[in-house]
Amino acid sequence: MYEGYLRDLLAPLGVYDLSAGSISGAELHALGAGLDQVSQQLELTEREALTATAEHEGLDRREALFARRPAAVTATERRAAIAALLQIDGDSLTPKAIDRTIRGCGIKARALELGNGMLRVIFPEVAGVPEEFGQIEKIILDILPCHLEVEFFFRYLTWAECEKAAYTWADIESAGHTWESFQLALPPEE
Repeated sequence: MYEGYLRDLLAPLGVYDLSAGSISGAELHALGAGLDQVSQQLELTEREALTATAEHEGLDRREALFARRPAAVTATERRAAIAALLQIDGDSLTPKAIDRTIRGCGIKARALELGNGMLRVIFPEVAGVPEEFGQIEKIILDILPCHLEVEFFFRYLTWAECEKAAYTWADIESAGHTWESFQLALPPEE
């Protein structure tokens, strides 16, 4: 890329022999290759230096700044989680800001204020205890202010939902449910 640029730049001077076998041509080729490598390294550095475009090392270095690695997996999710965590400041104690930060970290949860310094964390799209709850719990407790009491709320099938759906024992047995699988068989959320 740069070899051609340098050749076009120096050719009008008529001082250099820029043919392929000449010493000047070889030097020009080496300089162009060196500039190409520098250009590629600069592009990589620029990409990894910005949270919005980082893919590998830039994300790893930013995540190392936090006590826990976000629950996100893909580069896009990791960038969003880092951006959410970087927004935490003195004004981040509102339920809306806490909720946004938790979801921004790639955790499918919501924070609800119960009053008197209590906060309930629910997992609306998950029946029972979410996978990797140990890691999720640590991340959420790191994000939330220490003066709040946190209650984790897990969703299971209720008797009221069974009655509303008019389930019978025959329906449950024909579906092949065990007690564990039945309590996780939530109806679609409205």
